[in-house]
Formats: sequence, structure tokens, C-alpha cells
Amino acid sequence: MSQPSNHGFFITGTDTEVGKTLIASALILKIKSLLPNQTVMGFKPVVAGTSQSPAGLTVNEDLESLKLASGYPGNATDLCPYVLATPAAPHLVAKSMGVTLELATMLSAYEGMRAQADWIVVEGAGGFLVPINEQHDLGDLAQTLQMPVILVVGLRLGCINHALLSTAAITQRGLTLAGWVANTIDADMPYLPENINTLRARIQAPLLGIVKTIPAEHRHQTHHAYPLAAMQFAADALDSDRIASLIA
Repeated sequence: MSQPSNHGFFITGTDTEVGKTLIASALILKIKSLLPNQTVMGFKPVVAGTSQSPAGLTVNEDLESLKLASGYPGNATDLCPYVLATPAAPHLVAKSMGVTLELATMLSAYEGMRAQADWIVVEGAGGFLVPINEQHDLGDLAQTLQMPVILVVGLRLGCINHALLSTAAITQRGLTLAGWVANTIDADMPYLPENINTLRARIQAPLLGIVKTIPAEHRHQTHHAYPLAAMQFAADALDSDRIASLIA
């Protein structure tokens, strides 16, 4: 396998269900296309929400997507140290199970994955300040990893406030906001272009791409990974020059 490196990005979002997994998977494909001889892997510190596959396996659609994008031959659950069944705030689900989510466990799992890849794309859960336990949140994990952060902005009513609050939280931790991606989750959003332009003017980081609504034939089904075609659709919307400058 490849030699360990610190290369990677931390993907966070303005909220849950804004397309972090789609953009994380697309970024994996983009980096692989720009650096074809290097290994790029996805990683997630915690997921909440599982289902049973036809083969009777416990699966999570986010991890299945990251596995597919990474081309990882093992089990998708290898990409995440905490796989929780109920789709709710991870620290609350864990507490109901008598489990404490530990920052040290997440970091250890990350280090294990880092030893297998040249680049790691870490996808958070929910937004930037989602709690891990009584003391820590995902912002603490990002701060410990010291990775450049990419913010996924889900284009829907309220996204300006959510994006600017997230940006402030990221910079307050002393982290580098490498850029942001506008992901169209509401194609009928009033003043959609104007919302993007407002964010362009107020976010002091480059817009890495505007992802339009995924074509119907490429949309993913609940409990299933995004199709590669959907990931590639999003990857094609990412600015190759800007991404290349980030990984140079």
C-alpha cells in the first residue's frame, strides 16, 4: 500500500442532508483523476442509521458510497469506527446504547486508514459542531486533525445564515477553510443564483463548484450508495483548477 501522509480534507456541511457524502465521494473521484497514481480513501468518524442488505449485512449508505468512490475492497464499515443503528444525533444514540463516543478512538481509526492511503477525505456527520460526547464535538476532531476544511452548502432557504455561521465556527477554531461547494438540494429555491452570489461575496474562500440537481436516472435510493454516475456528475461540477491548486 501507499506510504502514510497528512494529505486530506475534512468535509463538513451547513446541516444534515445537504449532500456531504455526495461531495466527499465526488472529491475522492476528482483527486483520483488528478493524481491517478495515488490512493485516495474516504473516512467517517461516526455514522448513525443502518439497514440490512439483501445479503443480511448491516450497511450504511454513506459508508457504502465512500467505499465505492474509494475503490476500497474491504467492508465499508472499515471506514468508520462507530456505526450506530438509529438515524439521530450520534451522541444521543450512543448514550442510549450505553456507549461513549471517544475522540481518541476516532483518531486511532483515522491513523489506521491514513497508513493505507496517500489522501484521506474525512466526512463529518451533520454540521460542524455536532456533539461527539459531553466534552467534544466534530469541530474538535477537525481541529485535532488540522486538515483544510471544505464546507458543503445545501442550497435551500436559510442556507446563507447556516453557511456564514459554519464559516465563523471553522475559522474560530483556527482552521483553514479551503473552499466551499454549492449543492443544489432545492432546485426551486427562490433567488438561487442571488443566494450563491451573496455567499461568494461573504465567504473568504473560493467556491469550488456548483452542483446542480442530480439527474433523476442517477439519484440514489434510500439505504443504497450513490451510483458512480451521480458521484461523477458532482465531480465534473468541481473546478479542476481550484482542486488541483489545493492538492499541489
